[in-house]
Amino acid sequence: MIPTRFSPLLFALILSGLMSLLVSAVSTLRVLGAGPGFVEAWLSAWLAAWLFAFPTVLLVAPLTRRLVGLLTCEEHAAANARAVPPSEP
Repeated sequence: MIPTRFSPLLFALILSGLMSLLVSAVSTLRVLGAGPGFVEAWLSAWLAAWLFAFPTVLLVAPLTRRLVGLLTCEEHAAANARAVPPSEP
């Protein structure tokens, strides 16, 4: 097993690999169609895309986490904020 300290790196590797695999398949299919040479062109495009996607995910992940933190709140905090009666003058 891989040590837990490598979780963020492994997450970025898997996420960038799957996303670049899917996006390169769609774009290659749109350009070439499903004819001869598709698989070779797709795998070549995927490898090139993954080389950019992996470091991009590593660089953008902290910013994304901060943005998600700004856009979300704890459910109980949101419920409490709605449940507080207005103060009387």
